Amino acid sequence: MPVRALRGATRLTADDPAEMTEAVTELVTAMLERNGISTDELISMIFTATPDLVCMFPAAAARGLGLGDVPLICAQEIEVPGALSRVVRVMAHADLDRSRAEVVHVYLRGAEVLRQDLAQ
Repeated sequence: MPVRALRGATRLTADDPAEMTEAVTELVTAMLERNGISTDELISMIFTATPDLVCMFPAAAARGLGLGDVPLICAQEIEVPGALSRVVRVMAHADLDRSRAEVVHVYLRGAEVLRQDLAQ
């Protein structure tokens, strides 16, 4: 089965652990649902956060979705002047039997402006 990458991003209003958990849970759930993916089909997930988000690891929030056996890692986005603030991005790799063009990428809570060509 082919491996496909799914992209997603969300934006927080504040650097707050409760909001981080809520936003990441919402994003990952939407990515899985819109692509018809179960957690068994996930290979790995890479989370990044802008430098202004330090309250917790986004991957820790995703663990609450039952991703205990899925490799997750976090990194910090580079600080680019004028870039959108308080953004968590995700790249998930999954066994997905469809073309890249059929993959649904998910952008929520104002992060749609990052990739208007991909946002649903």
